[in-house]
Amino acid sequence: MPRANLDKDPHDVAQMFDGVARRYDLTNDVLSLGQDRMWRRATLKALDALAGETVLDLAAGTGTSSEPLADAGVRVVPCDLSTGMLTVGKRRRPDLPFTAGDATRLPFADASFDAVTISFGLRNVVDTVGALEEMRRVTKPGGRLVVCEFSTPTLAPFRAVYDGYLTKALPAVARVVAKESAAYTYLAESIQDWPDQVGLGRLLKQAGWGSVAYRNLSGGIVALHRGTNPGLAKG
Repeated sequence: MPRANLDKDPHDVAQMFDGVARRYDLTNDVLSLGQDRMWRRATLKALDALAGETVLDLAAGTGTSSEPLADAGVRVVPCDLSTGMLTVGKRRRPDLPFTAGDATRLPFADASFDAVTISFGLRNVVDTVGALEEMRRVTKPGGRLVVCEFSTPTLAPFRAVYDGYLTKALPAVARVVAKESAAYTYLAESIQDWPDQVGLGRLLKQAGWGSVAYRNLSGGIVALHRGTNPGLAKG
């Protein structure tokens, strides 16, 4: 099974996720001990999308994050780099407009969306600031962004236990559940290489997002970052 490296070549990332698409949702549920459901609910609450609004759900994968938005009357566009993930999602929810797209070159017009959200996908993009700038480009002035991403546990003893889980237990469990470990070894490496909460907040500000704030979930294993598009996107 192919896996991406930390240079995050888009072709390699897409191919890696294509390979794990069929069991991806089940594997996430097992590896997170069911907490991924709570993280998704918290993301939806932070996004606070209203019926009739148009929302871009980036790194939507099989559409598990898009479904509750659509069911609430939100016009949601699930977008992902992996066509394998999109195929699995389209089979389950043919009513959703699954769209293939690279976060650094989004196939949407300026100011197309009331809000953008990305869950556990920004970490896999080759150019973080470039992707955040693209998200701002396609968001209406005054529109909002919610990023749900793995982060840094706030307590040092917990960090040590968590690092051990990432490097040893996670690939082993993935080998049993998903019949695959290479992609989840990459997952562990990419989490450890990722900025902490304050560092990611700086990247949002660098990309032009205003009113940036974050909230920890599960002791900082995951953090929700929020921002608002203060005006016209960069030309």
